[in-house]
Amino acid sequence: MREIDEILNSTSHRPFEIPHGNWIYYQEWNRALFLHWIVPFELLRECVPPNLNIDTFEGNCYISLVAFTMEKIRRRLLPSIEYVSDFDEINVRTYIENDDKKGVYFLNIEAGKSISAFVAKTISGLPYEKAKTHRTDKLYSSENPHKGFSLNAEFEIGQEIDNKTELDKWLTERYCLYLDKDNRLYRYDIHHKEWELKNVNIKNLKLNYKIGEIDLNERQLNLAHYSDGVKVIAWKRQKI
Repeated sequence: MREIDEILNSTSHRPFEIPHGNWIYYQEWNRALFLHWIVPFELLRECVPPNLNIDTFEGNCYISLVAFTMEKIRRRLLPSIEYVSDFDEINVRTYIENDDKKGVYFLNIEAGKSISAFVAKTISGLPYEKAKTHRTDKLYSSENPHKGFSLNAEFEIGQEIDNKTELDKWLTERYCLYLDKDNRLYRYDIHHKEWELKNVNIKNLKLNYKIGEIDLNERQLNLAHYSDGVKVIAWKRQKI
């Protein structure tokens, strides 16, 4: 519990107040590769529920692909079960601000294990799908045959970013996620220590992700980050 207390007591980096009440879930988002693209507002607007407000930075909308390894996910007071709780994940997200709470909205989300995708979808309501994934220290690849989505990213991890830009923070310091399910909107509040980001050199990038009319394969990659990871606590979802 000391580790959880340290997380809860680290709040100066948050853009809004930490939630009240007991947290429900613990999880770790480790070895995370962030890929970011600027996309047209009018195309993105078609992919996002109308009552979610698309957040922008200096007038630009962004979509990010985040490839990482989920580990040790568990409910409060229960142990994690490695066979289910540890898996590679890829999510494609955009950025939302509703009620002065900056968060993310998942346009697509995939897990590297069938059982993990099923359990995560059942418990969270997020639209997880199974994708075949493989990763090393310098490679992340995946294939989702259901949608024809794929990723092959070769990269070299650089030095830690000592002075993050406002855009670096805007893209990563997000403390809630929005979910639309059964014609209802929900918000999951989360908390973790500030992301420690590293520069990353993308040596080769091939992908096939088309969200609505936005084809990421045809767009220029605008920015990339890498992080060793964060330890995350999450609260029960709230209807909004």
